[in-house]
Amino acid sequence: MKPTKTKKGAAKRFKITSSGKILRKGGYSSHLKEKKSGSRNRRHEEPELVSAADRKRLVKLLNK
Repeated sequence: MKPTKTKKGAAKRFKITSSGKILRKGGYSSHLKEKKSGSRNRRHEEPELVSAADRKRLVKLLNK
């Protein structure tokens, strides 16, 4: 039986920390940055934790 493969689209978008938490990119950070303050833009650059409700599904996609 073949081993299950990691979904590459998910692997590019999410990162698993050493403690097992999953990080994702925050929203509101890709365009229309001129009208937002610098501190707001820097805050949106920080990765965010994936919610517990989505974690189980992502672990399957990331094959971990």
